[in-house]
Formats: sequence, structure tokens, C-alpha cells
Amino acid sequence: MKKEKIILGIDPGTNIMGYGVIKKSATNIDFLYLDVIILNKTQDHHIKLKKIFTKTTELIKKFSPDEVAIEAPFFGKNPQSMLKLGRAQGAAIIATMMKNLSITEYAPKKIKMSITGNGQASKEQVAGMLINMLKIDKKPKYLDSTDGLAAAVCHALQNQSLKNNKKPSWEQFIKNNPGRVK
Repeated sequence: MKKEKIILGIDPGTNIMGYGVIKKSATNIDFLYLDVIILNKTQDHHIKLKKIFTKTTELIKKFSPDEVAIEAPFFGKNPQSMLKLGRAQGAAIIATMMKNLSITEYAPKKIKMSITGNGQASKEQVAGMLINMLKIDKKPKYLDSTDGLAAAVCHALQNQSLKNNKKPSWEQFIKNNPGRVK
């Protein structure tokens, strides 16, 4: 089993797509990279989707992630915005699936909760916690990049908590305590 994992986190958007990359080991989460792709100057929605697909493919090629975490679209008041965000997310998911990578979707509240302890935290609070937690030198220009990074960190923390919270099985107990079983 691989001791370190590279995790790519994506915050899909039709105007700005944020992403971040971390390396997760047994005891650490190390910051590798974060940035955005600016899409708001592109008018054609289909071209935006192509750019999201292409950029996600490039990120996978560049960082060779073991897993991908993506923020799910939030339920807002505008159905058109929701549809566009869902399409953006779908473009990133398809790029990931084309490379046969595991992808996990997280609700925005779950990501915020795992980073700050508050599911209602602001983008600034999430960014501040990540900057401190991962010892990032400077605040990024676009908070969408820290939103992508937050998805990756949430995934790393989620997987760790699942491993730590596993209840031991009888089989494991017997293996660990052969002298106590008759």
C-alpha cells in the first residue's frame, strides 16, 4: 500500500475554477500547489467546459494525483446557475474518469466544516485556516484556489478520520490477542 498520496482538489466554476494539490502521508498534509483558471472572459459556455476538461487533464498529467476531490454545486436560487455549475463539475469529473482516478464529491458545508469547524465559514475564513495549517507563504489572489485546496484537504482529513474510527473486528482482536482466546 502506498504511504503517500497526492490529492487534487477542484472547486468547479464557470467563471473561475480553483484547484489545489496536496501530498498526504501518514502524519502530514503538505501543500504542493494552488491556482485558478479564469473563464469569465470566455462567452461560449461550451468552450468554458472544454477549457475545464483540458485544464483538469493537464493537472492530472502534471501532478499524477492518486485521488481527486471536487466540491459539489450548492443549491442556490437560480436554476440556470446551478445547471452551469453542474456542467462545469461534470467536465472535471469526466476528465478525471478518463484517467481512471478515484473521485469524491463533497458538499460545500462539509468542506468548510472539516477545515474551520464551521459549515457556514466564509471563503476568507477557509483561506486563513489553510494558510496557517499548510504554512502557505502568501494569500492567493483568488479565494477560489483555496476552495479547491480545501476540497483536497477535506478529502485527506475525511479518509484519515475514517481509518481512525474503524471499530476493531473480532477477527482483528483474535489476531492481536492470541493468548486471551481459548
